[in-house]
This record gives sequence, structure tokens and C-alpha cells, in this order.
Amino acid sequence: MPSFAIKSDNTVLPSGIKPAYVIVTDGKIEDVVSQLPLGKNIELVDVGDKVLMPGVIDPHVHINEPGRTEWEGFDTATKAAIAGGVTTVIDMPLNSSPVTTSIKAFEEKIAATKGKLHTNVGFWGGVVPGNSNEIEGLTNKGVIGFKAFLTYSGIDDFPNVTEEDLRQAMPIIAKYNLPLLVHCELSASIQETSNNPNETSYRHYLASRPKEWEDRAVEMMIRLGEEFNCRTHIVHLSSANSIEQIRIAKNKGLPLTVETGQHYLYFNAEEIPDGKTAYKCAPPIREQSNNEKLWEALIEGIIDLVATDHSPSSPSLKEIESGNLMKAWGGIASLQFALPALWTKASERNIPLDKIVQWLCVAPAQLIGKAASKGRIEKGYDADLLVFDPAATFIVREEMILHRHKLTPYLNETLKGAVEQTYISGVKVFDKGSFNLNKGNLIFK
Repeated sequence: MPSFAIKSDNTVLPSGIKPAYVIVTDGKIEDVVSQLPLGKNIELVDVGDKVLMPGVIDPHVHINEPGRTEWEGFDTATKAAIAGGVTTVIDMPLNSSPVTTSIKAFEEKIAATKGKLHTNVGFWGGVVPGNSNEIEGLTNKGVIGFKAFLTYSGIDDFPNVTEEDLRQAMPIIAKYNLPLLVHCELSASIQETSNNPNETSYRHYLASRPKEWEDRAVEMMIRLGEEFNCRTHIVHLSSANSIEQIRIAKNKGLPLTVETGQHYLYFNAEEIPDGKTAYKCAPPIREQSNNEKLWEALIEGIIDLVATDHSPSSPSLKEIESGNLMKAWGGIASLQFALPALWTKASERNIPLDKIVQWLCVAPAQLIGKAASKGRIEKGYDADLLVFDPAATFIVREEMILHRHKLTPYLNETLKGAVEQTYISGVKVFDKGSFNLNKGNLIFK
């Protein structure tokens, strides 16, 4: 692959946003310089004042293939990803069928990716009751960590774990210094919340999954993480009431990281109409006062990163016709809009783009064990790059959505920031709406 250089007046580097030439050779960043060396005869791509930044890493994506490809799939998910500047996605062990809780199931998933990957893809394994004997084998096969639920996952074939299950699994995971990702809700019965629930009421759905569920679960995971010295990652934090105990745990030096989701930072419960199941997720989108505290924790560094938890399903499972929020599938489709959704609200707070890069690139690379090769524009790193126009705006229309289904709460929203070009290992795979799809072996271990 011939060398080339990308010049930008606004290159997001570890040292700040600066003019730079990024020289790319054989899929890697050969160098980052303020001037091209004399006699260096290479192709120059000048993007002017557009932002050059590392490719986004989304470590929380439900691709659902094999078995539930009618919900999403590797082809549609990874094409949507590169259109949104996401150069690496990490696939969750559910809601594929079989779920990725055994070596055999993992091998089936790898086979299902053939010819369908347009971006880098890695995989989480799953922890469910009784599969601790599969953890070492899955690790040796190349999963980069493990995911567990403390409440019902939404599908029967991925049951939630108890503390006793975690006590069997966490020493093995800690032995390999891999992260354990945990859906933190310790739930009571949803039916106990109301005798006569209005099942289309968002206020009722919100009350059915209270903050206390999250707070008790986070407390348990902090305790177990400390006991087993196991890297513990809290996924999609929505309860701001957990922030203080997370701060204390981090100040103690415990191996704890935390993510929240774009939807908790973009939407507020007060604005969600009844019967609009596209907004349903678990934990739920909470009130504005709560979500402002999530922003504060993110800026402070108590929350480490932002990930979409892209979890689509078919429109029928989302109960579009009935608007029944209690029955609808709980998941938000948003992979393609990971960057602009966050930037839209961050820019309103005058948060600089290098903070966005920390939350969407640097910290996720650390979580997935790729801090030495991805997430930064730095010599020796993979040339996973994107050209971004932070001033552009666009309205999300159905015809531009590349997820398998067009159902998303971002539909008809005006978002700020447009991805113009996406490079993966130095190959331009997306250019202002046109694709040069890469169907090579983009699985990494």
C-alpha cells in the first residue's frame, strides 16, 4: 500500500488540536509532523480546517448474528458504523442465537462474519449460570472480556447471574486481566410497581426500573471487584445516585471503569412522549436533573467513556403499533449516530473535541486492550481515522439510516457534526456518502 499523508489544520493529537500532517504507510501511522520532510514524494490529502481525529471505538454493540439477523447483522451494522466514523465495534454475546457463552457458539459467530465485516470487530464472551468452565477456552479463542447481567436480559438463553455465579467466574477473568462488563440492575418484580399500570405511559415505565436497582448492583460489583481484584466495567450507567460510590471506589484505586450512553446524555424523560417505544431501553432514560449529573461525572472523569449500546430489534418486537412500553423490546438503535449525537449536546456545553476523542476513542481502546494501537493519532498506531466537520448539521431521515431497521429515537432530530471520510488501516472506506466496502478479515484478538 503506497504511503500518503493527510493534512488538517485541526488534527486531534494527544497533545491537543493542532495543524499536522499524518503520514500513513502500510495501514499504520508512520509519523505525525508539522511539515512534510523535504523530498518526501507522497500523495497529499488536504482536508483544510476539517477535523482529523481517530476512528470511534464503540465497545457496546448488539449485532445479533447469527440467529437473530432479522434484528441486525454484521453487514448492516458495520456499514452503518463506518458511515458514522466508527472504525471498531465490539459485539456483545447476546442477542445472537446461540449466545456467545461457549467455545462452540463463538466459533459459530466467527463463521457468520465471513464476507460481512466492513470495520474492525472484536467480541465479548458471556457469563451465565454454569458456564465458568468455558471462560478460559473463550479467552484462548480470542474474546477480549466478558459480559454478565444481574437482571433478566430480555432473552431466556442469556440468564442473569447471581453473586455466587460471579464468585466462580471472576477469579478466572481476573487471572487473565480481562474486563468483566456488568449490566447493573438488581431487580424486584416489575409487577409490584403498580396494580393498574398504564402500559403506554413513559412515566410508569421509568418508575418500574428505579435508580435503587442500579445503585445496589453497582455497590455489589464494587465490592466483588475489590475482593477478586477483577477489572470491572459498569455498562450504560443511568443512575446519577451511583456516582459518589463510584468516585470513592476509583479514589481507592480499584480496577473500576464506567460507561454511559449517548441517549442518557441527549434525551430526558420529561420530553419523551407516551407510547413512543423507540426510546425504551434498560436502564431507562431518566429525568433532566439526573442526566445533568451524568454530564458532570463524565467531564470530571468519574464516568470514563460513552458507548451506544446499539440494541435494535424488529419493529414488531418494539410494539410500534400498540405503544406498549412494558412489552416492547428494550433497546435503542444508534450506532451510526454515536459521534454526532454526543457532539450535538457536548458542543452546547462548549466541550472541546479532544474530550470527545477521550470518551469515544482513547478510553474505549483502553477498555478493549488496544491502547497501544488504536484510539490515538500517534506514530505506530493503526491508521483508523476520520475526517469530521464539527459545524455541519443534518436532520436524521429514514433514507440515510443504514441499520437494518429505521427505528431510532434520533429520527427527525437535527444533529451537529458530519463524518465526511472514514479510513480503516489507511484505506478510505467511506467518502461523503460513497462506500469502498472492505470485506476482508477485520476480526482482531
